[in-house]
Amino acid sequence: MTSNNRVATGKTAVQKAAQAVGAVFVLVGILGFIPGITTNYGSLGFAGHQSGALLLGLFQVSILHNIVHLLYGIAGLAMAKTASGAKNYLLWGGVIYLVLWLYGLFIDKQSAANFVPLNTADDWLHFFLGVGMIALALLLGRNTSRTATGSATRR
Repeated sequence: MTSNNRVATGKTAVQKAAQAVGAVFVLVGILGFIPGITTNYGSLGFAGHQSGALLLGLFQVSILHNIVHLLYGIAGLAMAKTASGAKNYLLWGGVIYLVLWLYGLFIDKQSAANFVPLNTADDWLHFFLGVGMIALALLLGRNTSRTATGSATRR
């Protein structure tokens, strides 16, 4: 890493982190459509708590849930093109996941409010994703800013 927080590829650490997080979300979105990796695949519904499909046998998913993962990942890959975009993706994406964690804790899992769908494993994964993404944004994005020339500088 150079003194201006850039790595040899020309990307900042926060950009590489956002790119990695985005790639994982794309991968998870794809895996949600693969029978065997997603158990009970025959009961994969478009949306709603009735979908009985479980990614890795643990996390309740639906077609909508998988599409959301894919879009979230594509957004991360796109926003990782700039340091500020990467930091915003990680920070606000993390905030969204913490809100989703709270939502999952308070809704009745058997009600129409559980339209994504979510189960308890999803809820706690959302908590750790939210905290992790925010931590990455704050720790890796704190020393990077853009100058008029577009290069990253250390504060």
